Amino acid sequence: MELLGQISFDELVAAFVACLLIREVLIFVLPDHIAGPGGSFIDTGSEEF
Repeated sequence: MELLGQISFDELVAAFVACLLIREVLIFVLPDHIAGPGGSFIDTGSEEF
């Protein structure tokens, strides 16, 4: 339980923001069939027909 007491709110927010930033970079960099609409790794929404 001491381990959880050592984690501050600021550290939690920083980790959350870092995860969001990494996700956005991956969506921007990877091709659509991997990270995009209908992607196999990150599905950003339904495919447009």
